[in-house]
Amino acid sequence: MFDQCLYFNTVALGRQLERVWSEAFKPFDLTPSQAFTLRAVLERPGMLQSELAETLAIARATATRAIDGLEARGFVRRLGTKRDGRECEVHPTEKAVELRDPLNAASRMVTDRLKGQLGEEVFSHFVKEARTISSHLR
Repeated sequence: MFDQCLYFNTVALGRQLERVWSEAFKPFDLTPSQAFTLRAVLERPGMLQSELAETLAIARATATRAIDGLEARGFVRRLGTKRDGRECEVHPTEKAVELRDPLNAASRMVTDRLKGQLGEEVFSHFVKEARTISSHLR
């Protein structure tokens, strides 16, 4: 019925991937959104909230809520900046730094599993095409 519907098929795929990534990050008591937010902060400490939102392709308000949750759990802290008085830099705490390698390993395991199921070429091609489509729709 919806074979040619981009919305239906991407949302259905998204739900499946949400389950896979939720299971991967369950040992850390993090949702996929929290884990990817934290991984971005660990990768680039000191990012402005707006830069984080851009990196994650989410709204600034969504990024703020994600940071709020991670801050409440002691994973990140905000520091004022002279660059822009309306925003703060986001820095990982020592507690977050301890999770860097395990989070990356969990992510790598999921990626490797999906590449194994789909094949390296199909996986890489799909990710590239999804990014292209996303950039065209912005």
